[in-house]
Amino acid sequence: MISAAPLLFVLLWSSSFVTTKIGLRHLSPLLFVAIRLVACALVLAALMLVLRRSWRPLSHGRWFHCAVAGALLNGISLMGPHVALVTTPAAQVALIQSLTPLLTAVSGMLLLHERLRGLQWLGLALGLAGVGVVVGSAALQSPAQLQGLLLVFVGVIGLVAGTLYFGRFCRDVPALPSATVQFASAALVATLGMALLETPHADWTGATVAAVGWNTVMVSLGGMALYSFMLVRHSVARASANFYLVPGTTAVLAWLLLGEAPGVNVIIGLVLASAGCWLVNTERRAD
Repeated sequence: MISAAPLLFVLLWSSSFVTTKIGLRHLSPLLFVAIRLVACALVLAALMLVLRRSWRPLSHGRWFHCAVAGALLNGISLMGPHVALVTTPAAQVALIQSLTPLLTAVSGMLLLHERLRGLQWLGLALGLAGVGVVVGSAALQSPAQLQGLLLVFVGVIGLVAGTLYFGRFCRDVPALPSATVQFASAALVATLGMALLETPHADWTGATVAAVGWNTVMVSLGGMALYSFMLVRHSVARASANFYLVPGTTAVLAWLLLGEAPGVNVIIGLVLASAGCWLVNTERRAD
C-alpha cells in the first residue's frame, strides 16, 4: 500500500481533469466544485458520527489550522482549474498544476527548513523542463486559454500554500476529524465563490452524475486521503513531486477518453517529468 500510494494518487488526480471536463459540459464550474466539496464534507461528518470518533483532537485551535489548510488545499486549488477547464485543454491545465512541486520545494526549504540533496534539485529542474516543453507557446494560443492558465496558477498557489500549512500545523491531527474540517471549510469557500462569481446552471445527465460522483468519492476523498498520507510520511517536496507525473498521465487519458491526441512535445515532457519525479522520490531527504 505504501509503495503504491504515489502511483494510485497520480492515476486518480489525472482522471479528475478528464472527468471534470466531461461534467463541465452540463454543469457550471463553481457549482461543480461546491457540490463535490459539500458531498465530501457530509460523507466525512457522517463517518465521524457512525464511528463515534471524538472531536477532541481538534481542540486548542487545531480545528482552525485544519480549516485553513482545507480551504486552500481543496477550495482555492480546485476553483481556478475548474473554471479554466471550460476553455482550456485538460493536459495544459494539468501541466500548469505540475509547477506545484518546484514551488513547494522552495517554499518548504525556506519555511519548514526541509533540505534537498543535489539529485532532488535536479529532479525538480527536470520536472520543470518537462512542463516548459509542453506548455511552450500553448499558453499564448488564445486570450481565453491564457486567462484559463492564469486561473490554474491561482489554484497552484492555493495548493502550495495548503500543502505547506498542512505540513506545519496539521500533521499530528488524526486523519478523519482533520479531513472533515478541511472539506467543510473548503465547501464553504466554494459555495461562497459560486454565489458571488457565477450564475450556476446544471443539466443532470448520466455523464454529469458520473463525473460528480467520481470526483467526489475517488478524487476528493480517495486522492486527498492519499496525498495527506504522503504528506505525513514524507517531506512536502517529496509528496508534491508526484504532480510532475500528472500532465503526461492526463494527456494519455484525454487521448483515450476525449480524443485529444498527444503530440511529440507531450511525450518529451512526460519523459522529463517522469525522470524528475523518480529522482525526487528515490533520493532520500537529508535530515
